[in-house]
Amino acid sequence: MAKYIAQIILIGTQVIGRAFARAIRQEFAASQEAARNKGSGQSRTSEANVRTGISLEEAMQILNVEGNPPDPEKIKKNFENLFEANDRSKGGSFYLQSKVVRAKERLDQEYASQKAEEKSETQK
Repeated sequence: MAKYIAQIILIGTQVIGRAFARAIRQEFAASQEAARNKGSGQSRTSEANVRTGISLEEAMQILNVEGNPPDPEKIKKNFENLFEANDRSKGGSFYLQSKVVRAKERLDQEYASQKAEEKSETQK
């Protein structure tokens, strides 16, 4: 019996170790990509991606919105829905809830920058 418990613990530790190592490799690759984008003078969009840690496309997928720019009311509605659905007190996931928050932040930044561009173009 003790042998089986030891094997289960050993296998569980190996699985968690591999998952942790994979996550670290992915984070390292993402940070290198962000540094390359920042160093090569990429557009405002790349800077926003680095700042929030999420791309515009990913944010739109998470909040299930479309359009350019997406409708702010739909963003707000979907955000509130997903944020509440992933509330930890209701058995939700803090990780998913934080992804929803990051997605909304990214879309809000995009919306604000597009409004600022439109304003500067009308002043010219």
